[in-house]
Amino acid sequence: MSYRLTIEPTPRSKAWAGIVRGLEWLTIVLFAALTLDVVWGVVSRYVLGAQSRWTEELAIYLLVWVSLLGAALMFRERGHLGVDYFVGKLDPAARRLAAVIAEIAVIAFAGFVLTYGGWMLVIETLRSGQVTPAMGWKVGYLNVVVPLSGLCVMAFSIEHLVTGRTTASADAVGKEIL
Repeated sequence: MSYRLTIEPTPRSKAWAGIVRGLEWLTIVLFAALTLDVVWGVVSRYVLGAQSRWTEELAIYLLVWVSLLGAALMFRERGHLGVDYFVGKLDPAARRLAAVIAEIAVIAFAGFVLTYGGWMLVIETLRSGQVTPAMGWKVGYLNVVVPLSGLCVMAFSIEHLVTGRTTASADAVGKEIL
């Protein structure tokens, strides 16, 4: 006879998982659009003889969106680059402390630079009336991804702290520190 401990997902954890899954799908759809846009740019240039005016501009903005949202998602999964040589030399308690300090630093950076700075960027570009040259879209709306990615990084960092998924060294990959 074996016993398994199962933890039922709460409505909050289901909602959070849905939000994360939605962000993943948004990034996938944007990447697919980027791919189609670049393919159309190549076809229109080399097959039809005249590249569409908007393909390069759209590709730039789609790449920015995919990069920032993808970076936030990789941060959640701990897929980002980290230099942890010195932290790995610390004892486990000091590693836990370093991990918490690192998460707090990430929250501060994402909050101030990405979220606050990004929001100021959106407001100023909307106020100035900047539009993209080829598509005529308001640049402020395209810049919304900066504060959005900042909010995501902050939320994922808080998730790491709450769930104990902070890691402080390569020795702890796959292990929970907190």
